[in-house]
Amino acid sequence: MKTLQQAHQEFNFDNFLAEQLVGTSQAVNAYIECCERYLGANKTALIWEGKNGESEQWTFEQLADASGKLANYFTSRGLKAGDCVAGLLPRTPELLITILATWRMGAIYQPLFTAFESKAIEHRINTAKTQLIVTNQEQRPKLNSIAVPHILTVHQSDHSDRQDDDFWTELDKQSSSFAPVMQNFEDDFLMMFTSGTTGLAKSVPVPLKAVLAFKGYMTHAVDLREDDSFWNLADPGWAYGLYYGITGPLSLGHSIIMDERAFSVDNAVQVIKKYKVSNLTGSPTAFRMFFGFKEKFDPSIKTHLRVVSSAGEPLTPEVIHWFNHDLNVNIYDQYGQTELGMVIANHHALEHEKKVGSAGYAIPGHRFAVLNKDHKEVEKGGIGTLAIDYSQSPLAWFKGYDGHNRKSFVGHYYLTGDTVKLNEFGGVDFIGRADDVITTSGYRVGPFDVESTLLECEQVLESAVIGKPDPERTEVVKAFVVLKPQFSASVEVSQQLQEYVRSRLSKHAYPKEIEFVESLPKTSSGKIQRNLLKQQEIAKMQGIQKVG
Repeated sequence: MKTLQQAHQEFNFDNFLAEQLVGTSQAVNAYIECCERYLGANKTALIWEGKNGESEQWTFEQLADASGKLANYFTSRGLKAGDCVAGLLPRTPELLITILATWRMGAIYQPLFTAFESKAIEHRINTAKTQLIVTNQEQRPKLNSIAVPHILTVHQSDHSDRQDDDFWTELDKQSSSFAPVMQNFEDDFLMMFTSGTTGLAKSVPVPLKAVLAFKGYMTHAVDLREDDSFWNLADPGWAYGLYYGITGPLSLGHSIIMDERAFSVDNAVQVIKKYKVSNLTGSPTAFRMFFGFKEKFDPSIKTHLRVVSSAGEPLTPEVIHWFNHDLNVNIYDQYGQTELGMVIANHHALEHEKKVGSAGYAIPGHRFAVLNKDHKEVEKGGIGTLAIDYSQSPLAWFKGYDGHNRKSFVGHYYLTGDTVKLNEFGGVDFIGRADDVITTSGYRVGPFDVESTLLECEQVLESAVIGKPDPERTEVVKAFVVLKPQFSASVEVSQQLQEYVRSRLSKHAYPKEIEFVESLPKTSSGKIQRNLLKQQEIAKMQGIQKVG
C-alpha cells in the first residue's frame, strides 16, 4: 500500500486530470463522466430499494436512454445550458435521471431536501433563479404558493386534475438522442446551499472541476474498489450524499444504492446484508444508532463489510471500538464542508499514522494549515482556525458564496470556521465550530433561519436559537423566545411555534425545545449573544448531571 507521503509527493494535477477524465479542463460534461463513458459494458449503475418493498436495477445504458429523453423535454420547455433545474424527490430512479439529464444539457442541478417546507424551498429557488422543479405528488403541495416557471411531477396515479406535466408520460414522447453540451472546468454543474448564522442560507455554486476532487476522495480516503458493494447512507438532498453517494462513485463507473425508505437501523441492516455491502459511508449519527442496536448486526456482516467511512463530526471512541472489535472493520473519521467537499481524511487506501479522534490528513491535491488569530500558521501542538491553502491545493474548487462572496478567504487561505489542533503527527484534531451553526442528526442548521421563521409568529417578539448538546443527535435545536406582552407562556404556545417552524422551514430544523424568557443577552450594539445562552445551557446540564 502506498503511503500518504508518497501520494502527496507524486500528485500532479495534469496527470491526475489525464487519468481520471474523458474530457479536458476546456471540454468536460458531468453526464459523460458519470454515465456515457461507461456505456457498452452493460454495468449496473443504480440499485434501488423502494418504500413499498419493490426493487430495481438500472444499467448505465438505461439511464442514458431515460436522461436523453428528459434532456429533450427540458429543452422543449425552453431550458438551456447554465439554467438551474431542481429535484424535490426522494431517493428514486427519477431523481437520478433528473440529475443526469440536467448535466447532459449543460444545466445546473439543485438538490431540494424532501424535509424542506415552502419557506426553505422558496428562498433557494429564488436565489438560484430555478427554471424547473421535478417533484412527485407527495411533495407537490409545497410548491402551490411558490412561483416556478415549470414543474414536472411524477404522478403515481391517473388524476384528471393534474396541475402540470407527468414525468413518464412526457419522457415517452421524446427521443433518447441528445448530444451532451461540453463546458469547461469553471462552469457550474451543482447549486448547493449552506446554512449561516447571520442570514438565510447562502448559495454555493459547484464547478465541474469538483468532479476531479470527488474522485480523489473516493479513491484515496474511501478506497472504493471495482469489486466493492458500495453504499452511502447520506441523502442526496445534501452535499455528502450528492457528492459522494452519486457523483463520486458514478464517475468511477461504480454502482450506487438508493433506499427510498426512511432511515432506520432495521432497514440499513437489511440492505447491508442483501447486497453484501463491503464499503459503507455515512454520518456519525447513523453509526451511533448502529451501536445503540448492535445486537442486530449478526456475524454474517463481518464476512463482507471491509471499510467504513464517517463524515460530519468526530466519532465517539465506543463506536470506533465496536466496529473494530465486534465487526472487525476499520471506521475512519473524515472531514469536509459543502463549500469544499471532503478535504481531510484518515485514508483507507493510504498508509499513515492513525489517531482516534483525529480528522486525519489532507487528501492528495489539498494542503491545510492551522492559523492563529493573526492568520499565521501554527506549529505542531498549536490551536487555531483550520484553513485550506489554495496556493497549494490544485483540487480546491470553492469560488465564494453566491459565486463571488469571498469574505471567508484571507489571502490564499480559505477559513473553514472550525477550531482545531495540529497534532503531533501533523494531522487535525477537531475542537469545535467557531460559529453558531447547529449540527443535528448529521444536518447543519443555521440559527438565523429558525429565528427568522419564529419571528413570523404573532406571539413572538424576539428569538435566539442554539444547538443544545445531545448524546445521540450531537445537538438538538433549542429556541429561547421572548413573547409579546399580550401573550403568556404555555405548552400550547410552545407547540404552536414548533409546528409553525416545522411546516414552514423543515422537519429537522424546528426547535425540539422552547424556553420562554423575559429577555435575551445582547452586546452593546444589540447583537444577540448565542454563545452565552449555549454556555448557560451546558452549565445547567452539567449541574443536573452532578445532582443526579
